[in-house]
Amino acid sequence: MEQSIRTQPPGPRRRPPTGAAAEAAVPGQSAPPDTRLRPASGPRAAPRLRLRLPADRRRSGRPTRLTAIGTGVVAVLATLLVAGADRLLFGGLGVLFGLGYLAICFQLAVRVRLSDLPAAPISGPIAFAAALVLCQPNEVPGITGEVVALAGGLALRAGWLFAGTGLAVLIVAARFLAQRRIRRAR
Repeated sequence: MEQSIRTQPPGPRRRPPTGAAAEAAVPGQSAPPDTRLRPASGPRAAPRLRLRLPADRRRSGRPTRLTAIGTGVVAVLATLLVAGADRLLFGGLGVLFGLGYLAICFQLAVRVRLSDLPAAPISGPIAFAAALVLCQPNEVPGITGEVVALAGGLALRAGWLFAGTGLAVLIVAARFLAQRRIRRAR
C-alpha cells in the first residue's frame, strides 16, 4: 500500500511559530485536530470536485511559447500541410500555399520565445524549401532535376517567400526592441 505524500488536509497551510512562540513550542507538538480542519458548510457537506477539461482551462494571459526546435517543427509540418492541401485542391502550389505561408510566418514570429527569436525568420524559408521539394511536381528525374525544380520553384514564388520572411523579421525585431525597452525601464 502506498502512503499519501500529503500530510495536511487541503486548505491554507499553517506557518510555524516564530520568535518567543517558537522557543516555547515543544518539538512534535501539533494543534488540536479541530483547529486544523476546515469547517463544513452544512450538516453533511460533500467535498466539491472540479473536473478541469482542456477547453475549460483558464488562461493566465500569456500565450504558449515555442522553442527554437518547436518553431522549426511547427513550420515544416504546417507548411507541408498547406502545400499538400493546395496541391490536392488545385493541382499545384499557388495562392493558397503563399497565403498559408504568410499566416505560418506570422504565427511563428508571434509565438516564439524571446530567447529563441532568430528561429522564426530562419525556420520559415527552410520549411518553404522543404515544401517545394516534397510537394512540387518534378518532370526531370535525379538530383539535378530536383535542384533545378527547387531553384525554379523558389524563383517563381520569391514574392511569397520574401513577404513571409520579411513579416517574420519585422515582428521579431519589434518584439526584441520592445523587450529591450522594458528591460531598460527597470
